[in-house]
Amino acid sequence: MEDYAAKMALKPDAALREYVTGHAQYREEAVLAALNELRQRGQPAPEDTALRPQLEAVVQKAQAAADALAAEAPETDVADLPRLFSPAGIVVVSATLSVVAGAVLLALNLYRLKKGNIIIWLVAFVVAYVIARALLLKWLIAQHLFSPWIAPLIDLPVIVAYVWWFWPRYIGTYQFQPRNWLLPLGVFMLVIFVVLLLNPGTAQQLKEQIEQQMQQR
Repeated sequence: MEDYAAKMALKPDAALREYVTGHAQYREEAVLAALNELRQRGQPAPEDTALRPQLEAVVQKAQAAADALAAEAPETDVADLPRLFSPAGIVVVSATLSVVAGAVLLALNLYRLKKGNIIIWLVAFVVAYVIARALLLKWLIAQHLFSPWIAPLIDLPVIVAYVWWFWPRYIGTYQFQPRNWLLPLGVFMLVIFVVLLLNPGTAQQLKEQIEQQMQQR
């Protein structure tokens, strides 16, 4: 609800009197706040005595209706809320590990909300990004423009898309039971470790490419 008292405290006397004289075109709460502010300044409006009772009656009635509506509204039981990986968790996993891992967490959220059709679009988005990223990095290396800082910057738009596009558009709620994302983060890191352990040439090749690029610069 708007804080009319604070709003009226910033207005000059002439503006406050305009609220009073033209009370029919303003909200009752605003006019009542203007009357109160004029009274506090020691300049009560001549209409105060006549207007105040009816304004207070309308405001009290509206407040009572709002309170009754809030009381009738069913409270959401925490146990009924879906268990989802939070946007913060998706961002951390995407930034520290891989945007593919972040997409997996987001896909698990969609699956839990029974929005499997959106997962298809998410997969297509990630696959297109991975291909575009590989081509871009290849071009940057060929042009001797590669830097270790470039890869995280390339991932940034994708991470933003997860939390500012996919989440509000398809998850559609910020009321949920947060799931622990540390466990999947550890699983992803373990998988990467195993892959590098089984294919040591991959890590060595990447390291050599980076060292060669830095020397050429």
